[in-house]
Amino acid sequence: MEIIGYFDSDNKAHWLSEIAKSDWRAGAYLHNILTDGSFFEILGEGSELFLLADGDKLISFCTYSKRDEIPSEDMSPWIGFVYTFPQYRGNRFFGKLLERIETSAKADNIPAVYLSTDHIGLYEKYGFEFLTEMESIYGDMSRVYVKHFAPQEKER
Repeated sequence: MEIIGYFDSDNKAHWLSEIAKSDWRAGAYLHNILTDGSFFEILGEGSELFLLADGDKLISFCTYSKRDEIPSEDMSPWIGFVYTFPQYRGNRFFGKLLERIETSAKADNIPAVYLSTDHIGLYEKYGFEFLTEMESIYGDMSRVYVKHFAPQEKER
């Protein structure tokens, strides 16, 4: 298995077709904003889409972005669009994507990441803590979680 940065990939068309196979409304929306070129406009410049792949099969994906569905200037960056295909669920594959995001966050001295969801008991397994409920850009209430990172030690 490998983690692929979608925007670094030479095979974007293939990965886009794999994302389109997700059975999730937000997956369809992600596909649309990748297709129409509005990904960075919506999620922020520098945002990333990570794919966990086994050969040419897409197992799981998520974004690491400046913005997500919670309109907050105080919280950033966000992990969003977290999806694992049904046949791969229960194997904690999201943890591999989270490790990649943690590496990026720590390298950039980012102390915490946020996640918005309606799931209870799922992201706690990965070290996220419930923070609050907030209204999303869609007008519904969403649970907001945070994961804090220990500061990286400076080399001497």
